[in-house]
Amino acid sequence: MHRRELLRAGGALGTVGLAGCLDALGFETQSAWRDPPMVEDRPDGVYVPGSTEEMGTYGVAEVDGYGVALTYTFPHRFWTITGRETNRVEIGDEDSLHLMASVHDVETGTVVPTDVRMSLEGENGTPYDGQLWPMLAQRMGFHYGDNLGIDEDGTYVATLRISPPDARLVGDLEGRFEEPATVDIEFEYASDDVYDLEFSTIDEERRGRPGELELMDHFENGDGGHGSGGDHGGKGGDHDDGQGHRLPAPTVPPAEAFPGRVVGTGESGSAAFVVAALEDDRFGGGVHLVVSPRTPENRTMLPLMSLSATVERDGERAFEGPLESTLDPEVGFHYGTTEIGELRPGDELTIGIESVPQAARHDGYETAFMEMPSIELTVE
Repeated sequence: MHRRELLRAGGALGTVGLAGCLDALGFETQSAWRDPPMVEDRPDGVYVPGSTEEMGTYGVAEVDGYGVALTYTFPHRFWTITGRETNRVEIGDEDSLHLMASVHDVETGTVVPTDVRMSLEGENGTPYDGQLWPMLAQRMGFHYGDNLGIDEDGTYVATLRISPPDARLVGDLEGRFEEPATVDIEFEYASDDVYDLEFSTIDEERRGRPGELELMDHFENGDGGHGSGGDHGGKGGDHDDGQGHRLPAPTVPPAEAFPGRVVGTGESGSAAFVVAALEDDRFGGGVHLVVSPRTPENRTMLPLMSLSATVERDGERAFEGPLESTLDPEVGFHYGTTEIGELRPGDELTIGIESVPQAARHDGYETAFMEMPSIELTVE
């Protein structure tokens, strides 16, 4: 069902979200998607949410080696994270869309976690100027976004300021992205484009069950590891980025595709973990310990964590130290260290989770990745 059909049906069917009286601007301003169905008795983990929606693309640009995509959908509730506390952000009365940015390295297709600030300028002023939230959404994966209100249709320019990544860059990324970058993306905003995005509710018997909705099919390899991308991907044509090609997916490789030696896998707080030992000069020589957390089915990367590692060998502590956020084109974003020296079969390896992912969450993730006990492995 499309948005306008939902809106027209709302008066007769009692569609959710029609709070209060209709104002002089007309029925359509009281959007039926302002309060989409929420799962009752949500589990403490990743679950299938109550609805899904289409996404549109405003434009893609390149600057200083970055590829930046600006996309949109209708406004969303979401939860911000501070430590292990959540704060639910409701859709405001003036919110007219949810604007999103994604960032990747043009040469390697590696998705780059960083900070993104956006200023939006139109003929009648600046409807938005602020830091975009780093976010996790089941269909969009890891991205940056926020709800905002635009009063009038017309031409707008989004100025996106990208900070250097707070991670060690290795391999083909070494020495790059050391300075801030700024890029402008001009687009035409029409409220009808948002209203016409497709919106679907999930069958009640499926809502709340463990699992994830598939990534949108505008991503390269956008099956998330468990499907074809579904029926509700990006708006228009082949669901690409608006310039004829798909965007890199914000995912990490499955365990069976990891280079080097996988020494174990684990699970904590609904997140899956792959732990590997790599020996390659791009890490500086010796053994590089890789700890790669991801969502359980889509394999969406989980940045903004703080991790540590401890190795016990023959009853003695052989290593103890923090893991560094690291970005590598072969294994994607992960946490690692080259200080571990070696890993032997039989070593007892503990991955400590000092801080859970400090990324805002959309429905289906807000109760997951919160209580994350340490992972204990015996090196294989």
